[in-house]
Amino acid sequence: MILHNDFQFSCPIPKSDYENILLAHGGGGKLMHQLIDKIFKAAFANPDLETEHDGAVISLDKVKLAFTTDSYVVNPLFFPGGDIGSLAINGTVNDLAMCGARPLYISAGFIIEEGFPIEKLWRIVQAMRAAADFAKVNIVTGDTKVIDKGKGDGVFINTAGIGGIEHNLSIKPSSVKPGDMIILSGDIGRHGIAVMSQREGLTFDTTIESDCAPLADPVLKLIESNIEIHCLRDLTRGGLATSLVEISNACGLSIAIDEKVIQVREEVQGACEILGLDPLYIANEGRFIAFIPENDAQSALEIMRSQPVSADACRIGRVTNDGSKLVTMKNNLGVERIIDMLTGDQLPRIC
Repeated sequence: MILHNDFQFSCPIPKSDYENILLAHGGGGKLMHQLIDKIFKAAFANPDLETEHDGAVISLDKVKLAFTTDSYVVNPLFFPGGDIGSLAINGTVNDLAMCGARPLYISAGFIIEEGFPIEKLWRIVQAMRAAADFAKVNIVTGDTKVIDKGKGDGVFINTAGIGGIEHNLSIKPSSVKPGDMIILSGDIGRHGIAVMSQREGLTFDTTIESDCAPLADPVLKLIESNIEIHCLRDLTRGGLATSLVEISNACGLSIAIDEKVIQVREEVQGACEILGLDPLYIANEGRFIAFIPENDAQSALEIMRSQPVSADACRIGRVTNDGSKLVTMKNNLGVERIIDMLTGDQLPRIC
């Protein structure tokens, strides 16, 4: 019997465990990370993918660029505080910002279902234009496809973004060091609850609006002020908890956070209690965490608080080297618990 050199004796994902793709494979939790690791990273392995960042940092003739891509399938298309159009622009801008880049150019691809109202498409496009103008980026190329009625869900948007890197910082998870302070840019949980309440027709005493917003301004202010940034991450699918676990796994260090300083608005907390959800795992579209050396942390905090989108920034924890390589959180009673990635999918179709 002849064995080829590329023959493998084992399947990276046991077929009996994952016969088909589940919604949870796109939810930001454990299943999504397994899918990425065992399928996409295994097939496309290269050093740039190993950084486990929000985008790729590449050099072209001594010019450093950040490059990212994303797709938006949110349901419903319009929700309190935003819509799929503004979400597509802000999400792409934020991925570039998390690489420490100044967002410059965006492409937009539209997959439109036959029968979709032109008026709604116009509203989405106008929202994209307004968001791009506000974020100071240009939509420079794109594509349009129309699919058969019943084969889509109104409209899906794919974007790619390019940003310029104007510094020598190495902003990525592997740059995180013991003693780094973790700064959270504001309250959490609003985007996921805003989308779900609109989708399910839920009403609360106060309308919960998405935090959807561009994050480049506070990041660029930190860089311009010579703050030594080690890592940045926007808190999208999987929320704050998953982002912390991702970074802990990538840098091989432990993270300790304090629940009592993490801001959750009263109406969001109330909705989570009614629905049995944990705000730590709910997606945000206008929040990020920064890993900053302790000697720069207070200055970074003041800079972030000077920007409207991060006016409520606060320290929530620090990086340690206790050997456990875990993320732990001290609750309001002083009891510590381990924070892990979400196993299922709390809120499908939120971005």
